Amino acid sequence: MGKEKEAEKAVDEKEYGSKLKARETWTRKFDFLLACTGFSVGLGNVWRFPYLCYKNGGGAFLIPYLICVVVGGIPLFYLEVAVGQFMGIAGLNAWKICPLLQGIGISTTIIVFFLNCYYNVILAWAFYYFFSSFTTGDLPWAKCGHEWNKHCVDFINVRSINCSDTEKYGNLTYCSNQTLKLDPTTEFWENKALGISEGIHDMGVVKWDICLCLLFAWIVVYLCICKGIKSSGKVMYITATSPYIFMTILLIRNALLDGAGEGVRFYVTPDWEKMAKMEVWVDAGTQIFFSYSISIGALTALGSYNKFKDNSYRDAILFSCTNSGTSIFAGFIIFTILGNMAYEQGVSVADVAESGPGLAFIAYPKAVTKLPGAPIWSVIFFLMVILLGLDSQFVGVEGVVTAVVDQWPGYLRKGYRREVFIGCVCILNFFVGIPMVMNGGMYVFQLFDYYSGSRIILFVGAFECIAIAWIYGIRRFYDNVQMMLGFKINPYMMICWTVLSPAFCMAIFIMSTINYSELDYNRPSGKYIYPQWAIAIGWSMAAFAAVFIPGMVPFQIWRYGLKPSEYYLLLKPQGLKEHQLRPQDQGEINLDNFRDSSLRYRANNPPLYNLETNPNLYEKRDPGRENPAFTGERL
Repeated sequence: MGKEKEAEKAVDEKEYGSKLKARETWTRKFDFLLACTGFSVGLGNVWRFPYLCYKNGGGAFLIPYLICVVVGGIPLFYLEVAVGQFMGIAGLNAWKICPLLQGIGISTTIIVFFLNCYYNVILAWAFYYFFSSFTTGDLPWAKCGHEWNKHCVDFINVRSINCSDTEKYGNLTYCSNQTLKLDPTTEFWENKALGISEGIHDMGVVKWDICLCLLFAWIVVYLCICKGIKSSGKVMYITATSPYIFMTILLIRNALLDGAGEGVRFYVTPDWEKMAKMEVWVDAGTQIFFSYSISIGALTALGSYNKFKDNSYRDAILFSCTNSGTSIFAGFIIFTILGNMAYEQGVSVADVAESGPGLAFIAYPKAVTKLPGAPIWSVIFFLMVILLGLDSQFVGVEGVVTAVVDQWPGYLRKGYRREVFIGCVCILNFFVGIPMVMNGGMYVFQLFDYYSGSRIILFVGAFECIAIAWIYGIRRFYDNVQMMLGFKINPYMMICWTVLSPAFCMAIFIMSTINYSELDYNRPSGKYIYPQWAIAIGWSMAAFAAVFIPGMVPFQIWRYGLKPSEYYLLLKPQGLKEHQLRPQDQGEINLDNFRDSSLRYRANNPPLYNLETNPNLYEKRDPGRENPAFTGERL
């Protein structure tokens, strides 16, 4: 154990007692890189990036994407990790480095809590498809003739059907003539797996098969993280690495299919004209935030488990290469199979390209039904989806738990209280997720996905840069990083944290606001437009996370009883220990010691008067009170 950890343990035992469990650190240095990779390399790399690449100009999209990686992705990723490692703590307390904007810690914890609630629903769907793939015959979504099939025609290209008459039913615009036909894979997804209703106003009943899969997913998550990072770190050696094996197997198999080459051409052929569109840059910027897991607090939690001297800078560079490389690699897997689908149906790849749940639960399952040994390939695909999602969920829950435990260590780091608390968090997330496994659950899921963690993370990312570079001090933080690593990092990081990264965040935020359109959900049978009350709920979730950043300022003033002349103390870091201070920072006045410092200042700088020359002065200023500071002599 290093001197820093020994000092921290001594402080904790003095404040909370000897029964307090020591705060964990990574068993091996590689564990941190593996955890970051497992958390950030997830479903977004597989089902979002390839579609965005195709949609926004193919190979040309890589240019704005890589620019966003260099300007925003790597600097912001390392900023959050470095803050966690330097402070040795997560959540609200990590942002004591800037008390004025300490609300960042609350905002990020709320965002990742919302994320955990709906992310595990995806795993529930994946488990359902995974279990359904264990069959000796045809996959259940391969043919019509099942009880859930209503408008089923075996693998017709639904998009080529002309819907000449449309009607509105509530908020759903649908095809009213008799030409509506759906393939068996789409009907299995909508009617069997989701049992989808007509809208969010019609929530229906709980789909108990999916609900049990959701419960199973939460049990798996709890069992893997209940013992802390030492147990979850070992599990991630499997969950973070094995998806690459399955991805390679799938790529080799897909590459041998007819039409695979055409799919790859659609994926990589550049369309330079699209680079001039604002939407392309918005998609590139938001994809970076999603795939690098920025502004949701989990990276700060992961960094806080590093030892003070660990080389997290090297890990950040390796992570960025792995993350972006995985996204590009996944694109070849997806578009080889989409090319085969287009070949089989005699249409363009553009007609079968999908994103999000539509890719994982409609397009790919539809494609594997055409392959020899379809159940085997289906099991491999959904196992890959589950493994990609599980480690992301591990770290997401750990981000919430670590933030709360670090806030109240005296209560939660004793005995088995932490394990019990993790169980309570998982149960709470499970119950919040139940509305998403009802008949109207997909509409709730889309609401969470669109509002709770989209534009708000750009807002939070900008304030993180402001807190560190402009308030705490960019030169001071740069020196702190040198204290941790033992060498100076590239000065380009300082430029990014000070100017480029906050400008990047605000530019993407403004452009996404200009391009904003209210949420809708494209179903195969029509487009569902959300009612205004549902939109209001979505914005309320976003506002609830954002409001704590400015809201903590008056709370801090009230909490410490600050006078206007003392507001500057909100700009001074709190809770720093001896090993975190530079020589010039020693004796710094902050919110922890400013009252004691004021007394010491008055004692060392007494007023310029003498009670011997004016014996009534003491009585007039403070009658009937003894004060050793005013003895008539200079101290």
